[in-house]
Amino acid sequence: MDGGSPRRDDAYNVLGEFLSPCSNNPVTGFFRDGCCNTGPEDFGRHVICAQVTSKFLAFSKARGNDLSTPRPEFGFAGLKDGDRWCLCAARWHEALLAGSAPGVVLAATHEKALEIVELSDLKRHAVDAP
Repeated sequence: MDGGSPRRDDAYNVLGEFLSPCSNNPVTGFFRDGCCNTGPEDFGRHVICAQVTSKFLAFSKARGNDLSTPRPEFGFAGLKDGDRWCLCAARWHEALLAGSAPGVVLAATHEKALEIVELSDLKRHAVDAP
């Protein structure tokens, strides 16, 4: 990748292991590489691989970030319950505090998430508990 962005083979997850892919259907990630990779240009820190729920999608839409409505002009089909998506760590934390946090795929959540959220919170919402 350009601009000093991490490659998947040198990115680590919150468990200290190599970062696993989050989703290729739909294709997610700040770099649309299927992984929750990050770099200096990712101001939103799209680093938490979430398995979204209807409750979270409604929460996000109410906060001004509609992830469920298709946006064909951007090649975005819209998310539905059960889809995996790289979320901004701050939005996930906001949802946590509001009781609407979706599940987390720890193996696919970038270690940079730990700069914003606690590992214990991520583990409590893990869908791939170690």
